[in-house]
Amino acid sequence: MWRRRADDPRHYRGVVVGRSRISPLTLLLVMLGGAAGVAVRASLTVPFVGWMHPLAVPALTLGCNLVGSFLLGIVVGRWGDAHPRRRAFLGTGVLGGFTTYSAFAVQSIQVATNAPVVGLALVAVSLIGGLLAAALGLSAGSRTKADT
Repeated sequence: MWRRRADDPRHYRGVVVGRSRISPLTLLLVMLGGAAGVAVRASLTVPFVGWMHPLAVPALTLGCNLVGSFLLGIVVGRWGDAHPRRRAFLGTGVLGGFTTYSAFAVQSIQVATNAPVVGLALVAVSLIGGLLAAALGLSAGSRTKADT
């Protein structure tokens, strides 16, 4: 339950809840990183739109999401809360732009409409594979941090 205290504006069950502020530089880094990540993903997928096998683009999107999950795991495992601007640029920006939930969702529905079993397999591989890739990335990133 929210309750106000005279000494601090917001508390939730005794814990101070503050609003985190993002610096203009960090926001710019996220925007630049996001643009770079989207450009890389588009350069991999757009050439195959409309003329390849109907599963080509969903497969490329799956690959981007799995690779991005692994790399994000490395970034988070390696730097944790340290180097917030580097993590914002690479994690939130580049890898956030490189991976895509919305394309995954739309493509999964499109595939499942035409081939339900293949659509369900795409969803299962995306979800389970993404979790495994992230776990492997976190492990690899943590090992890298311990080695330095």
